[in-house]
Amino acid sequence: MPRLASGGSGAAAHVSTFAALRQRNYRLYFSGAVISNIGTWMQRIAQDWLVLALTNSPFAVGITMALQFLPLMLLGLYGGVVADRYPKRALLITTQSAMGLLAATLAAFTLTGTVTVWHVYGIALALGLVTVVDNPARQIFVNEMVPASLVRNAVSLNSGSFQIARLVGPAVAGVLIAAVGSGWAFALNAASFGATIGALALMNPALLQKVPRAARQPGQIREGLRYVRARPHLLWLIVLVFFIGTFGFNFAIILSAYAKITFHSGAELYGWLNTALAIGSLSGALLAARRAVVRLGFLFAVSVAFSVSMIVLAFIGWIPLFMVVLVPCGLLAIGFNAMANATVQLSTDAAVRGRVMSLFMLVLAGGTPIGGPLIGGVADLWGAPVALIVSGVICLVATVVCAWLAARQAGIRVHVDLHRGADRRLILVHRDEA
Repeated sequence: MPRLASGGSGAAAHVSTFAALRQRNYRLYFSGAVISNIGTWMQRIAQDWLVLALTNSPFAVGITMALQFLPLMLLGLYGGVVADRYPKRALLITTQSAMGLLAATLAAFTLTGTVTVWHVYGIALALGLVTVVDNPARQIFVNEMVPASLVRNAVSLNSGSFQIARLVGPAVAGVLIAAVGSGWAFALNAASFGATIGALALMNPALLQKVPRAARQPGQIREGLRYVRARPHLLWLIVLVFFIGTFGFNFAIILSAYAKITFHSGAELYGWLNTALAIGSLSGALLAARRAVVRLGFLFAVSVAFSVSMIVLAFIGWIPLFMVVLVPCGLLAIGFNAMANATVQLSTDAAVRGRVMSLFMLVLAGGTPIGGPLIGGVADLWGAPVALIVSGVICLVATVVCAWLAARQAGIRVHVDLHRGADRRLILVHRDEA
């Protein structure tokens, strides 16, 4: 059996960073996504800060995140079934329109001065319900916009577009909140959804790749779960993604607590902390876009490095150095996420890809109802630095355990090549090759 990798046995190690943008439909989608994602990040920052301003509690920010991701945890697999059955472009036009309406509603409450934390909670829950279908449809639609050889590149560029927005959105949101309040950030986000809807409408259907759709039949969710369970390289990677998503990706809680409580500052610093994180995140997405082949061992190594970076960050109390260390932390976080996403997609048959990716997104974001309040509660009781240490340690332990279980179940042993003149590297080798 070959060494465990993803990307095709004969694939080149690297591709052009922006190769997928040569495809017209993907180029349209990417352009619209950048604009829409800027609005999304503006709303995220404004929403977190609004909740913090209304309640003065990081725990309440965690509750907001939990409500937004609770539908994904409960209904996420059904969203994958819908994505497998119906045309993805039509689904995305519907879900993006619904998200725009929800943003406009939150803007109306805020601009009229009638907003309460319960309004934010309710809209966060409604947004989560729409996301149940939007997430898997958006993830697997990339397989229709580009050929299979460019899927990994396109997935990473999708992450890159999100991080470009993360560079701009938080900084703009911080200035807007300080100048005119959160309401205008919500209003601009509502308008930004028009870019994605317009891009989807302008696509040429004849250029979309033909992808089989699943027929309606009973037991489709169980079929997807059995598919993953029978493949250890998918199973344990998805389990690890659960721990990273649940305990590692709580930066909205951590950074808002650092800005307001640890560093005794305001919304502008919160925006700049997110921008520093996004600089690293964008770098991680672009580096991942160049990799045509990713070995499972490399993914686990990146997860270890990310876990350690969170622990190191917790011991930094000087704002400039904190922002500097946020850059590699973001690089490792998004690099891992983009490569894991593409690896799961490329390792999955098209007929069940929506269900497998709904499981991937469920464990990535669906654990937030658990991790958000827990990490927010730790930050409330013992401070944001302790919350960072707890997050890092949990992710580190989970990485080591999942790597060991994946290797054991797949019949793979770890071999470190230290021969003179050879590249010193960690290799996963099947026992039959030993």
